Amino acid sequence: MSHNEQIHLERRSPALWRVTFDNPPLNIFGPKTLPQLNAIVTALESDPDVKVVVFDSAVEGFFITHYDFLADPEETLRLPPGPTGLQQLPDALVRISRAPVVSIAKIRGRATGVGSELALASDMRFASREKAVLSQWEVGAALVPGGGPIARLPRLMGRGRALEVLLGADDIDGDLAEKYGYVNRSFPDAELDAFVDALAGRICTFDRQAIAETKRLADIASLPPDSDIAPEWGAFIAALNRPAAQERIRRLMERGFHKPGEVEARLGHHVGQIGS
Repeated sequence: MSHNEQIHLERRSPALWRVTFDNPPLNIFGPKTLPQLNAIVTALESDPDVKVVVFDSAVEGFFITHYDFLADPEETLRLPPGPTGLQQLPDALVRISRAPVVSIAKIRGRATGVGSELALASDMRFASREKAVLSQWEVGAALVPGGGPIARLPRLMGRGRALEVLLGADDIDGDLAEKYGYVNRSFPDAELDAFVDALAGRICTFDRQAIAETKRLADIASLPPDSDIAPEWGAFIAALNRPAAQERIRRLMERGFHKPGEVEARLGHHVGQIGS
C-alpha cells in the first residue's frame, strides 16, 4: 500500500468491509483524500456482494477532523464534480447515504467538521462515551459548514438542537450526542467494538436485496434532496475568501491549529476565544 494512501479498505468478508482513515497525527481531510474516498464509494456502489461497511480510524484521538487549510485551495477547486453533479466531498457523502450498502460510523476520537459530516452521511453512528467528540466548528471561524450538515442535522435532531450545534460551534461529547440524536448510541469505550461488530455481522447474514430495498425506501423518507446539499459547499468555499474567516483562521494557526496539541484537542473551546 502506498504511503500516500490515507484510507485503508479491508474486506473482512465479501459482505463486510472496513474503511479506516489513517492520516496521522490528526486525520485531517484534504484534496488528496478526496479521490481515495471517491474510489471507496465507487467500489461500494458497484460490488455485488458487500452489504455493510464500517468507517473507523487508526489515529488515536481522531476519527476525522477538519478540512486541510494548509492545502492550496486550487487543489480542491479544480477537482471535477462527481457523478451526482455535486462537488467531490458532498458528492461522495451523498453517495454513501444512497448506496445499497449499510454504512456504520464507529466514532472514537474527534469527528470535527468533515468527520462529523461523514458520520452524518452514514446510515448509523455509534460513539465511544469517553473518547468521541463531535462538532461542526466552522461558524466559530466565520465559515459555513460545507459537507451537508445544515441539511442533515435538523432532520436528525430538530431545528433548535441543530442550530445549537451549528451556531454554538462547540464540542459535543458522546453522551450529549446520543441524547440529541447526533449518534444512535454511545457506549463505554470498551464495549463499542463488540457492539458494532455484532450489529454489522448480524446485518451481513440478511438478504442483500431486502437490505437495499429497505434502505432505499427509508432514504426517500429521510434524506435531504441534492438541492439542499449543493449550496453548502459553495457557501463554505465563498466564506474561505472573506477577511473575517482568514483572520480567525490566522488566529487559530497562531494558537497551534493544524498541529497536535491543545487547539486540535479542544477546538470548540478555542473557536469560542478567538473572537473575544
